[in-house]
Amino acid sequence: MTARYDDIMNLPHPNSSKHPRMAALGRAAQFAPFAALTGYEGTIQETARLTDAKAELDEDKIAALDMKLRFLADHLSECSEVSVTYFKPDSRKQGGAYQTMTGTVKKIDAFEKTVLMAEGTPIPIADIFEISGSLFSSIDKE
Repeated sequence: MTARYDDIMNLPHPNSSKHPRMAALGRAAQFAPFAALTGYEGTIQETARLTDAKAELDEDKIAALDMKLRFLADHLSECSEVSVTYFKPDSRKQGGAYQTMTGTVKKIDAFEKTVLMAEGTPIPIADIFEISGSLFSSIDKE
């Protein structure tokens, strides 16, 4: 079978005078994997990422949070450290995650309906789930 090609087996590789030889990197790129659906993998990963639903608070919980916010507003000058657990909506999909921020409260803005932390983070009052700290020890005992 090799006798058929004996006449060309030892000839040099043909080189074109019109087309220069392709670099090895360019030749390798021809055989690189091809993603027919650009962005599909990212979309699948985003869909698989879990988010939490925002919990609906009952009237007792809302009243307790309101009482703590009023107490906190009256005692802002004490610079006591509090932990605020709040719902942060996800920017890309429905739902979000609960986060807890610990620090001192700088201001409670009734007009903007936010709690402004000392480091500058505003927390919407409607998204607050829990407020705790040593400042509330007298309230929590009641």
